[in-house]
Amino acid sequence: MAHENGVNGDTDSETVELNSLRRTRFHVNRVDSLEGRASLLGEQETRKSLRHMTREALPRLDNYRNIMSIQAAHRPSLDELHNPTLLNKDPGSHILQIAQVKSSISGIKFGWIQGVLLRCLLNIWGVMLFLRLSWVVAQAGIGEAILLISITTAVTTITSLSMSAISTNGLIKGGGTYYMISRSLGPEFGGSIGLIFSLANAVACSMYVVGFCESMVDCLKANGICIVDCDNTDIRIIGCITIVLLLLIVMFGLEWEAKAQIGLLIILLLAIADFMIGTIIGPKNDQERAKGFIGYNADLFKENFYSDYRYSEGMEHNFFSVLAIFFPAATGILAGANISGDLKDPQTAIPKGTLLAILLTTISYLFMALMVGGTVMRDASGDINDLWNIFNSSYTALSSLNATNETTESPIATLNTSEIVWSMYGTKFNCTGHCLYGSHNSFQAIELVSVFGPFIYAGCFAATLSSALASLVSAPKVFQALCLDKLYPGIEWFSGDKDKEPIRGYFLTFIIAVGFILIGELNAIAPLISNFFLAAYTLVNFSTFHASLAKPIGWRPTFKYYNMWLSLAGAILCVSVMFLISWWTALITLFVVLALYLVVSYRKPDVNWGSTTQAQTYNNALNAVQQLDRVEEHVKNYRPQLLVLSGTPSTRSALIDFAHYITKNNSLFICGHIIESPISYKTRNSMTVNCTSWFRANKIKAFYSMVDGANFQDGTTSLLQAAGLGKMRPNILLMGYKQDWATCPRENLNMYFNVMHKALDMHIAVALLRISEGLDCSTVVGDAEEEKKNAQTIPGNQSFSQLSQASSTSDISIPGSPAPRRSKLINEYPNPTAQGQRENQQNFLPVAKDILSTATKFQRKQKKGTIDVWWLYDDGGLTLLLPYIISTRRNWSNSKLRVFALANKNSELEYEQRNMASLLSKFRIDYSALNVIPDISKPAQDTTKNFFNTLIANFQETENTKTDDDIIKDSELTAMNEKTNRHLRLRELLLENSMEANLVVMTLPMPRKGAVSAPLYMAWLETLTRDMPPFLLVRGNHTSVLTFYS
Repeated sequence: MAHENGVNGDTDSETVELNSLRRTRFHVNRVDSLEGRASLLGEQETRKSLRHMTREALPRLDNYRNIMSIQAAHRPSLDELHNPTLLNKDPGSHILQIAQVKSSISGIKFGWIQGVLLRCLLNIWGVMLFLRLSWVVAQAGIGEAILLISITTAVTTITSLSMSAISTNGLIKGGGTYYMISRSLGPEFGGSIGLIFSLANAVACSMYVVGFCESMVDCLKANGICIVDCDNTDIRIIGCITIVLLLLIVMFGLEWEAKAQIGLLIILLLAIADFMIGTIIGPKNDQERAKGFIGYNADLFKENFYSDYRYSEGMEHNFFSVLAIFFPAATGILAGANISGDLKDPQTAIPKGTLLAILLTTISYLFMALMVGGTVMRDASGDINDLWNIFNSSYTALSSLNATNETTESPIATLNTSEIVWSMYGTKFNCTGHCLYGSHNSFQAIELVSVFGPFIYAGCFAATLSSALASLVSAPKVFQALCLDKLYPGIEWFSGDKDKEPIRGYFLTFIIAVGFILIGELNAIAPLISNFFLAAYTLVNFSTFHASLAKPIGWRPTFKYYNMWLSLAGAILCVSVMFLISWWTALITLFVVLALYLVVSYRKPDVNWGSTTQAQTYNNALNAVQQLDRVEEHVKNYRPQLLVLSGTPSTRSALIDFAHYITKNNSLFICGHIIESPISYKTRNSMTVNCTSWFRANKIKAFYSMVDGANFQDGTTSLLQAAGLGKMRPNILLMGYKQDWATCPRENLNMYFNVMHKALDMHIAVALLRISEGLDCSTVVGDAEEEKKNAQTIPGNQSFSQLSQASSTSDISIPGSPAPRRSKLINEYPNPTAQGQRENQQNFLPVAKDILSTATKFQRKQKKGTIDVWWLYDDGGLTLLLPYIISTRRNWSNSKLRVFALANKNSELEYEQRNMASLLSKFRIDYSALNVIPDISKPAQDTTKNFFNTLIANFQETENTKTDDDIIKDSELTAMNEKTNRHLRLRELLLENSMEANLVVMTLPMPRKGAVSAPLYMAWLETLTRDMPPFLLVRGNHTSVLTFYS
């Protein structure tokens, strides 16, 4: 292959480097001799074939790409390097084939100026600049308008600093704000804010279009042209036509849209310059003065400095209502980030372009606010006769005319000029009714001030249309990224094909925009989107704060000019402004965010983005474990923490379900799996992942821990010693009862017995569970495994399957246990996809009813009955505590506790019963009956003795016995005669009292070291549990787990 053989087709960086060296060497040294050429070629061959001399990969960027990236390279795994026997590849096969790499098809990419700076400028210099800035100054006054602009700038600046930190902490793909928040805080926050932000941009598009239409209608009205009523109806008609034209522009692609943006920016800059020059030149005629533009005036500046909030468009305004209307002017800061997928270098472009745009637009807004406040009156009639110079000239002319013709009667002649009150600006506007002009009454004040009015209209058109274009592009782009992540059901269709224009998203945005355009009122639309954008800003700031707080190792932004506490202050400021603008709108916004958050949390999408929420979860867990380690243990806080020798959980689902009743939402639960043969990391990891998925699918909170390369006894010892962390360690060992103890190899029997010894040596309680059908469903799993083709399997070890009720299974196929709610099929995966079900139909096997009944025995609600507790010896109270915990579970709510205890003497029966009743009462244990057994030492019946003798017949000492190991000696039987009789009597009492119980719990006989052999001990357990209901044998560590103290 070209790449591996080092021919000219090799184009990676290493080969390019060698080619450069080759050219330089020949050019400088001019090696012409045969020896020199051979030496040079030998050196080149050595350099070129380094990849053929080692399987190691050199550090390259492509090695660190996402595995799904088309440019990703394959780094050899640790197994490939460390264990050559696992490697089936030739040297150098880890090298990525350049010939196979296809360049990704992508559209035009923008730099920081065209992609970010221009877009942000055009969005911020939007509809508010020309249509509402003068009105904001009239309502709030110059002073509060500056404060209002400052608050807006503070919010946007802090948010931009936070956004810059996030955007420089790794590669930013398409989706902009949604991508940054979702990858920082996780899919729950990202999904909720992504949907809201998409909607906000769609509504913002309608707001900008309505602003354009307002300006257009005023322009037509000034020329005496009306479509219908020169009001909202005209706005709706023009708006619908405009949004259709904008849709056609963006459908042609971003390149056309980008070219249009440049032209619009030039027009916008000319309009701003036109306004500023107009304020310097002053009013050009009396008509402009009559409409309120009087030029720079210190007294006017002083008057306009203070606020004058009035009733307007259906509401009485105040500072925060004006802020709500003006705030969308700041929403343009995300225009560049929203098309992050179309930027050449988002990490550099977003911070540089956004911050510079904020600086330029803030300066322009402040200067224009000062200019409007210093040159335009709040109220004006538009009548030139209300001007002093016009009135004075007219009065003088009429007075002279009256003097030449004294007989002529004139109303002016008789007018008393002393009654007219003139303002300091030479005007007598009477606006007690309603004036049509002035910054309070006309939204066209900016056009009035300008040198050439049509430039302002053109600038207003440019500002509104450019902002509308940007929003029309941003909303589908963000929504496409959200759809591709499949966080919400039913919206994936709108995404279209990846890496292509979201045509369906454009049409959806178009429909939403048209709906809001039909409202037709700018002041009604603006507050609706203010809270949506503020919610997005809140999460951008909180993302930066949370990342800085959690401090994951991967949080290394190249942008250093941010502060975690400033980001937190920005988040709080955004929320505060939300509620100050409109508390009920803020509540609705937060409710929508919460609802969308809960939807994603409930669906639990299968994504892993390395969010700071995950990092914080680790920090919280680590701190909690460390704090727990400093807490002294107390009996009141005792929790049963189980190590269950279950093997693969799905093959012992009854054992897992039973253990889950004890630990459910309450304590630690670890499933231990012991495999004799060593297994590879890939196999181990696959089994761990599948078992964890099985737990999640069955809603069981447990951990899976595996030991390989060890026998049952050594593996269990390792688990007992190493499982857990700090005080989160198992204090109870739960095993399945070894039902084949009489027929299995003696070595396996001894290991099973020694495990109990080891646990008790470590002061860990021991519990054995037996059900008559057996706990093992691995035979069905084994059949399913045989059906599975081309799958690697772990070498089986049947003895360990029998020892711990944990069989060896495939590293890939981890069967799921059937549940009552599921189909009666065993599937190789716990929660397969539809495609996986089709591909693996051969791995479905019908389950026999008896095996299904065994697997689901403890998943069903138990019938009305009892849990019989045979508390024979005081082990610290664990024998009583475990059945009490089980009785509190919903499936066992119909089972009442019955307690059986032993009496020392028959004569003290009543006294013993009162004592036990008092003890149970102080322990606050509810029970339905209490029975004290007086005659436990009575000789057992012959039938019971015969039953026991058959159990030990194969283990007794005979003449042909060659070894003393693993047999029951006559001396042992004699020494243990009383104990044996006691167990036989217990069997008789169990058959008499507990055959109908739902569960029997009994104190486990103590396996005394050196005093009782494994066969005799197992014969005792068999005597107690044979043909009984589900039976749990428990032996605590003789430390109190119950107390009657408060």
